[in-house]
Amino acid sequence: MKVIVGLGNPGRQYERTRHNIGFAAIDYIAGKNQIEISSKKHKALIGSGYSGGQKVLLVKPQTFMNLSGESLRGVMDFYKLEPSDFIVIFDDISLDVGQLRIRRKGSAGGHNGIKSIISHLGSMDFPRIKIGVGEKPKGYDLADYVLGHFSKGEMEIYDDVFPDVDDAVKLMVMDDISGAMNQYNKKARK
Repeated sequence: MKVIVGLGNPGRQYERTRHNIGFAAIDYIAGKNQIEISSKKHKALIGSGYSGGQKVLLVKPQTFMNLSGESLRGVMDFYKLEPSDFIVIFDDISLDVGQLRIRRKGSAGGHNGIKSIISHLGSMDFPRIKIGVGEKPKGYDLADYVLGHFSKGEMEIYDDVFPDVDDAVKLMVMDDISGAMNQYNKKARK
C-alpha cells in the first residue's frame, strides 16, 4: 500500500493558502478517485481507496505543518510501512507557480514540514511531489508569504495542475517514479 500525503495546516483560516497546496491536491485526488477522507486517526484526516489500480491511503496531517512527521510516524508504525511507501505533496517557493518537481528522495530544502517528516521517519528516502507556489517577493516575510492566499489567477493555474498531480501519483504508486519525473518535471504554465 502507498500513502499519499498532502501537507498543510488545519483550520479554515489556512484554506487556499500557499502552504496548504498539499491539502488541496489531496482533496482533488480524493474527488477524482472517489475516496472519502473522513476518518480521524494518527493525528490526521485519512481516507482509503484506489489510485492507478493500487490500494492507497490519503493523509492530511492535522498537526500543523512543522509537526507533520508526528502524524506520518503513527501511520508508518500502524501499517508497518517503509519511508519509501509514502508520497508527500507540498509547496515549494523555489518553483514557479504551478510548476511540478518530482523527486525520489532528498533533503528538506528548508521546508519545515519535510524536516519534521525526515526526523520522524528517520530517512530522506521517500518520493515527493513539489508544487511551485512562486518566489517570495522582496521585503516579504516568508511566513506571511506562504500563509498568504492565492490570487484568482493562481487558483486557475492550479485547476490545470491538479490533474497532472493525480496522473503523476498514479504512475508513482505503480513504482514508475522515473516515468512521472520524465512526464511532469517541466516548466510552469504561464
